[in-house]
Amino acid sequence: MESLVGLARQQWEESYKRLAGTPATDIDAHVLEQIEAVTQELRRRIGGTFTLTDLAGVYDGSEQWTHTAISERFPRPGWVRSASAAADAAFYLFARGARDYRA
Repeated sequence: MESLVGLARQQWEESYKRLAGTPATDIDAHVLEQIEAVTQELRRRIGGTFTLTDLAGVYDGSEQWTHTAISERFPRPGWVRSASAAADAAFYLFARGARDYRA
């Protein structure tokens, strides 16, 4: 399970770094809204007390529900292009709240 957590964290971090490396003026407001939509859904699904293993378990198979969360909250044209990166970035940021989080 630890390798699953490590792989998931790597994917989350890569997406976050791609978005964070984009100049603030170039980050589409829609992407920030997408991150917020996924974060809200993560809070609902996993709560406030969780481990990285718990979060990786929620990540496995999350593409469908993250896309649903984004499309229901912010159904703007072109949302699909950035949905996966935004979802991974949301997981990266959310992971910082895990009981066993270490940078």
